[in-house]
Amino acid sequence: MTPGKQVSPVIRISRGERDASARATHLEAATRKFLVATNERKYMSTKTNFKRVALVAVAALGLGVLSSVPAKAVGNLSVTVTNGTFVAGKADSTNAATIAISATLEDIKDTITVAVVGNGTLGDSVVASSSRVARLIYLDTSTAARSLVGETLTAGLLTLPTNVTNSKLDSRTVGTGGLYTLSAGSIGNVGAKFGVQVDSVAAAIIAGTYSFTVFVKQYTEGVTQPVTTSYTVSLVSAPVVSVATVPSAVTSFVNLKAAATAAGTDSASDALTSSVSTAGTTAGYLFVGNRNANNNSATAQDSITATVTGAGQVCATTGFATPVVGTCGKSIKVSAIGDYQFVLQADGSAGASSIALSASVAGWSYTKNATFYSKAAKTITATVAIPNLRIGTNAGAVRVTAVDATGVNWTGAFYIVASAEADALVGGSATTPVACGAYSATDGYAKCDIATLTTGTAKFKVIDAATVALATATSNEVTVNVINSVPATVKLSFDKATYAPNERARIYVTPLDAAGKEMQEITADLLAGGSAPGITINGGISFVGSTTTADSLIATSIATSSTSSSTSGAKAGSRVYTVYMPSAGGTVTISATGGTGLPVAGRVAVTASATVTDSGAAALAAVNALATTVASLKTLITTLTNLVLKIQKKVKA
Repeated sequence: MTPGKQVSPVIRISRGERDASARATHLEAATRKFLVATNERKYMSTKTNFKRVALVAVAALGLGVLSSVPAKAVGNLSVTVTNGTFVAGKADSTNAATIAISATLEDIKDTITVAVVGNGTLGDSVVASSSRVARLIYLDTSTAARSLVGETLTAGLLTLPTNVTNSKLDSRTVGTGGLYTLSAGSIGNVGAKFGVQVDSVAAAIIAGTYSFTVFVKQYTEGVTQPVTTSYTVSLVSAPVVSVATVPSAVTSFVNLKAAATAAGTDSASDALTSSVSTAGTTAGYLFVGNRNANNNSATAQDSITATVTGAGQVCATTGFATPVVGTCGKSIKVSAIGDYQFVLQADGSAGASSIALSASVAGWSYTKNATFYSKAAKTITATVAIPNLRIGTNAGAVRVTAVDATGVNWTGAFYIVASAEADALVGGSATTPVACGAYSATDGYAKCDIATLTTGTAKFKVIDAATVALATATSNEVTVNVINSVPATVKLSFDKATYAPNERARIYVTPLDAAGKEMQEITADLLAGGSAPGITINGGISFVGSTTTADSLIATSIATSSTSSSTSGAKAGSRVYTVYMPSAGGTVTISATGGTGLPVAGRVAVTASATVTDSGAAALAAVNALATTVASLKTLITTLTNLVLKIQKKVKA
């Protein structure tokens, strides 16, 4: 070993030289090395941690930029859709599908829009069809003061569709891009309800489900793109009632008419049909209104039976205004789709006819009546309708009725003829009968006109044929009076002398000739004009319930009637006015002055009076009469009592 060379403590220790100095030196070196290594590791670990923290911070900042939430936004958006139902012809807001929207708007520039498009076969059909059109409609708002629907939008809002209209009252057609806007007048909660309905046309509506897609867009201030959500809503259409095939007893009906009826015509009244019994002659038409519950005249399906009891037969037909007659018989059953019309025919027998009609499905039944009269009348009865004829044409001068051999009302053609040549000189013809008017079921008679040539009297008769030779029946003779009088005076009168309070009264204006007799029908200025024209009345009469008015009474030109009528109160040779008497008792006086249609001597004042009984006075009189009766009875009872007492005393004696 080289002297003086320093030996490492580690070597010395390994050689066994384990003195205290070596061990101490080694321990110091080892400790220093360990500490240095440890501090280096700690330093490197701290740097790594800082890097990791920095990376996390950067990543967090990056992610924050990508998912940042605006300071103001549409909040708490809620959309509730409810399906609706409808029937063709009855679609309205009460059965519309609804869309309820609510949200919180944090800026008055925030806006929500709602639009609807068709969805599926039926939903799309309302866009393509001009007959079926779906509408988006505004219904109401939840906060009327804040929720603005269809208002003019605030400047600065993000770009909205250009077809936004301002009126919330105008509907938007589905599928055309029309939409509504919902914005806020002030920051806070807003809400609105919208509806979807189909404008229905009965012929175009198809039963089924009409589906629609609802698009709701949120436009938020500061956001580039709107947020869109979609929903599905439906309208369910029930089968269309107006085209249903089920007949209804409520809306169906049967009318018996004298003439053929156009299809779909509903007449409330029947014709009282009477016809000649000659086989094959059409007597009338049985119009069957075969209707469904919606009164549709073309779709209800039913089996209808018509059965005749008595004279006549029924026939199946095709067509309405000019029906084509098919099978005929006493009972005919047909399958009808919509309205139907039977023909009623004569079968050669005369007498009454009862026609029963019934429906198999609807269950209704009706009975109609008609009569068939023999070809020839048996008895004809004529009466004079106009007591005083004028020179010229006198319409309805004679009235006529007839019956056949079975007693059935005979309503065939009537003819009037003068009884002799002398009668024909006054009017009419003795050789060529003149046709009368048709028999009127309403009046119950036929009218015969007489054209007169001069004044006088003449006799006429009515026959059942166009010539005297062919006539099988002739009426009684009637005598008519033809005058051509000139009015000389005028008379006022009431139809009664005494009336109850408020009772109807009739006033008559009657011209008289120089002999004071009533005249033929005329029109003349019978009453004077001036400051008090026509008729003046001193009582409080009224006109309620009559055709007469206050203006009617001031007329000066008077047209008199040719005939009398128990219904209207008309009287031949007079003009009638209908009034109502006062409610209070007293005397009612009517006054007038003869007019320029009279000679000067006849232009004088005329009056007439009637009494209205005082109901109070009448009651008092009745009470007084009753009191008198009671007093008499009391006296009689007293007398009888005294008599009985006397008899009792005598019996005891």
